[in-house]
Amino acid sequence: MALLKNKKRFIAGANCPKCNALDTLFLTSQNAVETLTCINCGFEQTNTPKQAKNTTRQFEQIIGVFDPTE
Repeated sequence: MALLKNKKRFIAGANCPKCNALDTLFLTSQNAVETLTCINCGFEQTNTPKQAKNTTRQFEQIIGVFDPTE
């Protein structure tokens, strides 16, 4: 069975939120989860679709979910 290689898509003109380096961010996507990574400092941020969040959280008893993107 062959392994699928996850392609890196670099984001031109973007600054890293952690180290502020220019043109060092790339985006990967696996199982509908997007990950933003900086090749300079190693910063990572993941983003899942809202539909996946709602399905996952549907039966949990929680007060709220912190989502820094909203």
